Amino acid sequence: MPTDSCLPVALLSVAPAMPPHRLLQSDAAAAARRIFSHRYAAFERMAPVFDTAGIRSRYTVKPLDWYLGDLDWPERNAAYLEGAQELFVAAAGAALDQAGIAASEVDTIVTISSTGIATPSLEARVAGRLGFRADVERVPVFGLGCAGGVSGLAIASRLARARPGATVLMVAIEICTAAFRMDQLTSANMVATALFGDGAAAAVVRTGEDGLAQIEGAGEHLWADSLDIMGWKVDPTGLGVIFDRAIPPFAEERVGAAVEGILARIGVDRAAVDRFACHPGGAKVITALEATLRLGQGALDHERAVLEEYGNMSAPTVLFVLERLVRSGMPHRTVLTALGPGFTCSCLSLAA
Repeated sequence: MPTDSCLPVALLSVAPAMPPHRLLQSDAAAAARRIFSHRYAAFERMAPVFDTAGIRSRYTVKPLDWYLGDLDWPERNAAYLEGAQELFVAAAGAALDQAGIAASEVDTIVTISSTGIATPSLEARVAGRLGFRADVERVPVFGLGCAGGVSGLAIASRLARARPGATVLMVAIEICTAAFRMDQLTSANMVATALFGDGAAAAVVRTGEDGLAQIEGAGEHLWADSLDIMGWKVDPTGLGVIFDRAIPPFAEERVGAAVEGILARIGVDRAAVDRFACHPGGAKVITALEATLRLGQGALDHERAVLEEYGNMSAPTVLFVLERLVRSGMPHRTVLTALGPGFTCSCLSLAA
């Protein structure tokens, strides 16, 4: 009989949610040309990113015209708060329904978000709408960026294991488009404008059940002196993206060894991994991950499909990939991976 510390944690459900406005990449490219081409000397050199990003459409909390206005930080954060609350309700409600669990049965909520400021935090703002108990434990986590979906699921699994039988809900929400900036004439801003969309995903975990899969373990690798690779800078207008170093070559050179180190620490044989489910940060990132993980070209097919349909939604995106794997039939062992600011690689192993 396993001890409490060794009890398996089951993933009971995973559910995505999208905001109401669908943005075609062709429309985003046309809008960028209208806004930037006459002000940004490097626009023609950067414009192909809209075609090479591997994105056909994205979803946004506001219609396209809203982003073209003269927006300040309060307006952007108000859009974040409004959109994030709606997505929280949609994603959490769907995940709880799938698991056959009422909101009143949730003991702990882990909320992952890095694209706006919410105090009180998001789960508190929607508690009444969803019906959480007054004694529910709240664990809001900020700053994980694109790694947040994997790291958040890892945090939720550890909390579930610490209290056998407790139901833990994890919700990852990002309103990346709140940081679309018309005033930033930089290559980083152009890449962000071509890549990011809004979305959310939720998952329910609990010990002692079969579920969709068992969470075997998780870990992270943080690279020293890598703060300049990805992050936010803050000014009176709002958040602005930091991409001071190219991510694809960094990923191809270093991620494979980092993943193997994490798997060794959690006791998972690399040869026993049937499928890597990766955060699709962009088309070039996916190709780099296939190379560094020694996968066949085109192996990350669900990742390319999610990127094409939804863009890079930061933290929730890898959970969209996982949801597709669940629908198509989970392999015996799947390892989730995501890269985020820090610069960090986060991994989590699932056994179906």
